[in-house]
Amino acid sequence: MSQSQHSHRAILYAFLANLGIAFAKGWAAFFTGSGSLLAETIHSVADSGNQILLYLGLVQSRRPPDAEHPLGYGKLTYFWSFIVAILLFTMGGVFSIYEGWQKLGGHGGLHRPWIGIVILVFSIVLETLSLLGCLREIARVRGRRSLWQWLKATRNAELVVILGEDCAALVGLTLALAGLGVAALTGDPVYDAMGSMAIGMVLILVSLFIAFHIRTLIVGRSAEPELVGVIREVIEEDERIEDLLNLITLQFGPDVMVAAKLRLPARLTVQEAVESINRLERRIKRAVPAVRWCFMEPDLFD
Repeated sequence: MSQSQHSHRAILYAFLANLGIAFAKGWAAFFTGSGSLLAETIHSVADSGNQILLYLGLVQSRRPPDAEHPLGYGKLTYFWSFIVAILLFTMGGVFSIYEGWQKLGGHGGLHRPWIGIVILVFSIVLETLSLLGCLREIARVRGRRSLWQWLKATRNAELVVILGEDCAALVGLTLALAGLGVAALTGDPVYDAMGSMAIGMVLILVSLFIAFHIRTLIVGRSAEPELVGVIREVIEEDERIEDLLNLITLQFGPDVMVAAKLRLPARLTVQEAVESINRLERRIKRAVPAVRWCFMEPDLFD
């Protein structure tokens, strides 16, 4: 299964969970008057929209290359992932802080807070299932690497965004539950407002993390070190390659571009050199299926 298929499944898990949670939390926020629940409702609605944008990016990234975009549309996944980070910052984080600040000065009180508590516990269960689904898809692509090693090296923007959203959602739900619970026990709605502001801070931090990760991909990043190592090994094992002078890889969404400078034996004819390079390109694509473009340049110096 390709990395894009794993991303599709993780997006589906998150979308279904967030859509159900958004309806449940919105209903509870209406009846209880809880600022934390309202903040979480907006968060879930934004996340549901974000998943649609991520799916749109995946679909658009598979468009074939054309004259205007000879290397395809793979980087559209990074663009939509960056838009998701902006929406998470504004619709999620900034709004939650604003809502909490407004309620600090004039909270109308809580009504039937137990409804909100039940809904939040239900939401935590759904969000946990979504996170487990995302982690399962990540486990299928990260191999033997730890989760932290995978996070530092991965070029899969969609899985990083989904993981960040799910973690932020779980932390936010826990903060909302704590704020609403303390407010219900003490009768002081200020704790509920503080919960809303805390949720906003968490969402802003997560959105900044996602944006920083996606920024490097938009600028242009090499393939994952593990893949680069395999490509280098295939080239160096070729008996007709005297020396690998330079190797450049670039990640374009799910696809990889490879460019290399090679020193070939001087005794080879032009025909033999071309055949050697063509065979090498085929071996590289077999070893690393993500490689879509291979550009090999025979040379004497880098």
